[in-house]
Amino acid sequence: MERRAVDDRGRHSARDVVGEALTPRAIVDESGTVTGWSTGAEQLLGYSSAQIVGRAAASLLAEASATSAPPSFLELPRWHGTLTLRHRDGHPLKAMVLAHRRTANDGARDWLLVSAAPESELRPEDDLLMRQCLLQSPSCATSVYDTSLRYRRSNRTAQSALGLSEDELRGLRMTDVLPTPLSEEVERRMQVALETGEPQYVENHAQAPGETREHAWSVHLYRVEAADGRVVGVAATGHDITEQYWARKRLQLIAEASTRIGSTLDVARTAQELADVAVPELADFISVDLLVSLDDVSEQPWEGRTAGGSLALRRIAHQSVLPGTPEAVIAPGEVDDYPEGSPPAESMRSGRSVLYQVAEPLIADWVAKDPIRSSRVRDFGFHSAMTVPLSARGATLGVVVFARHRHPDPFQEDDLVLAEELAARAAVCIDNARRYTRERSTAVTLQRSLLPQRLPEQAAVEFASRYLPAGGRAGVGGDWFDVIPLSGARVALVVGDVVGHGIHASATMGRLRTAVRTLADIDLPPDELLTHLDDLVGRLATEAEGTGTGTAPAAGDGETAGDVGATCLYAVYDPVSRHCTLARAGHPLPALVSPGGTVELLDLPSGPPLGLGGLPFEAMETELPEGSLLVLYTDGLIESRGQDIDVGVSRLRRALAGPAISLDVLCDTILDDLLPERPTDDVALLVARTRALKADRVAAWDVAPDPAAVAGARKNALAQLEAWGLTDAAFVTELIVSELVTNAIRYGEPPIQLRLIHDRNLICEVSDTSNTAPHMRRARTYDEGGRGLLLVAQLTERWGTRPTDTGKTIWAEQSIEQNTD
Repeated sequence: MERRAVDDRGRHSARDVVGEALTPRAIVDESGTVTGWSTGAEQLLGYSSAQIVGRAAASLLAEASATSAPPSFLELPRWHGTLTLRHRDGHPLKAMVLAHRRTANDGARDWLLVSAAPESELRPEDDLLMRQCLLQSPSCATSVYDTSLRYRRSNRTAQSALGLSEDELRGLRMTDVLPTPLSEEVERRMQVALETGEPQYVENHAQAPGETREHAWSVHLYRVEAADGRVVGVAATGHDITEQYWARKRLQLIAEASTRIGSTLDVARTAQELADVAVPELADFISVDLLVSLDDVSEQPWEGRTAGGSLALRRIAHQSVLPGTPEAVIAPGEVDDYPEGSPPAESMRSGRSVLYQVAEPLIADWVAKDPIRSSRVRDFGFHSAMTVPLSARGATLGVVVFARHRHPDPFQEDDLVLAEELAARAAVCIDNARRYTRERSTAVTLQRSLLPQRLPEQAAVEFASRYLPAGGRAGVGGDWFDVIPLSGARVALVVGDVVGHGIHASATMGRLRTAVRTLADIDLPPDELLTHLDDLVGRLATEAEGTGTGTAPAAGDGETAGDVGATCLYAVYDPVSRHCTLARAGHPLPALVSPGGTVELLDLPSGPPLGLGGLPFEAMETELPEGSLLVLYTDGLIESRGQDIDVGVSRLRRALAGPAISLDVLCDTILDDLLPERPTDDVALLVARTRALKADRVAAWDVAPDPAAVAGARKNALAQLEAWGLTDAAFVTELIVSELVTNAIRYGEPPIQLRLIHDRNLICEVSDTSNTAPHMRRARTYDEGGRGLLLVAQLTERWGTRPTDTGKTIWAEQSIEQNTD
């Protein structure tokens, strides 16, 4: 068995200084065998270490007792009580024993038994020791009050904090020494403790008259009773917890910053959030400046560390404890040059934070060169400041300046660490916002370049439109609208919405808008057009899946990846028949306002969104009275996160039911009523008022399928031109009628009809029941035909063919102004 003395467990020299060897100590293992014995134990019981180590600890007991042995190792880790021990000479000895259960590094467990050293009885000087300890405590401010709550005694720390000696304090109340609401609250708590005997706790933070700076105190108030139970007064014991208080405040500030900074993807607002968090908790004044070069959203952040020259910085945000921020040298949005050697410039060039006193020569010299800045420092009493660079992702964006003039304490190193933490959080958020702004600007530029810049003139409808990009984090979407002139004085109205946001959605929108215009140019009916468009979206989705890299978009770019999809509403209005044919692909229903002001949603067949493939689209035809309003829009107008779509539709109905001076005013009214705040999704709105072509502006004749009928067709056309006062167009019109009617008789199928329409332009149409479309070809020198359509194309603005329910119509359009000049 290993035998050792207790004192061999380590650091004898330190223990000997306090008489460690005189303390009776013994070590007992789990089996109850003594394995260690100190000199103090030998002096207490007379056994040497050699005589007792290895024996059972129970042999030292003078009498058996239920409490004569330490409890099991499975119970409490400490035990104490009085044991009756047997001295070596045989007489019993009572000793107070304190036993500790211990576990060594190797897992072995034992008990350490300790007893008081000899001559440990209470001594007369112990009362003096206790009294002087309380009076001289450097960390505990203690004062005692009588039952009238008047000072009787105070220790040195309390006297120092209050700036008065004990003799000067005696007889005064706390509210006499500190006439503040805080003192009144403390006295109220003291009265409660005096009357009820329940201890009270108060925590305060203030600068007392005897202190050089603000301190935080944890104060316990308790009733003092004499030995006979009489209440003799109340005591206040305060512990200086200033460091803990500020550490807690810093943690709270960091936690607050994590929730308040970066709530939006807006650079200026993020910078202001940083300023609002830091004032007044950390600084009395703060300014946030960014490099002027970052005004260009396409510019990359500054990565230079070269010295020399001044830095141009733009004030983005600032805040102060004083209303109106009078300390500021420049206003938000203005630019200031910081010379070489100034703290802001040096912080940015070095990438390090700087803590300094305003009175330092380097700072004083810089401030003295600027009269405005010098007057601000003098008038407001700035005494301490910190400059912290705003750095994110290895690049420097700007600098934050923290300053104090009201707070009496200068900044400390802990404050600088906190400022760096706040600036680091804000810098990442500002960089995210800047990147988002850059990407969004690119997407907006792309989208606006793809949207119609100037809608073409036509006579079928009067229209007004609005496009409102989304705000917040949504990014730019793929909403679009269009007005497309068609043959026969007709017009196509289009509104669509691509799934997702960002550059991807904008590019897809551009491709779909081009496709719609191409398909409209060949005069496909609305349902057939949407079928072709559906095929296109399906192919785009397949391409996206085949070329996708799976790479996530950069932070803050507002890009939404995913399947390609879209919704669309396509309508064709004919001012001659006043018929409107509409079809939709997963799009909101259009609204129709009658000339009398009645508002209804057109009950169009519900088609699937574009991109699903294989599902049919169905068109609906309706007659619109002249002056009707057809309102097309995307879902961002009537649907939002906080509003049900039915509520949005009801609000749209109310907005359309009211009077409007013009279509532009009506568009503005709709947006104001339905979108009082920036929308969370893009909004496209197209409002068209229908016009009707008067009957005297349209002339039609049936043509017999006989070549001899061509002369009669020319005669009828010329007579109509004379009635319209368009004789200057007679030559070209005669040639067009001859060519188109001859082709219809030769290659088409009866019945054949000739129609002239006098709109903005002069339109000549020849219809037959054949599906064979004509085409231009190059005629050889001796060919008898093949030159007619070539002449038509040269003499008219445009010509073409469109399918009809019974066959086809060939049309040619010539500018009236061109022929009447």
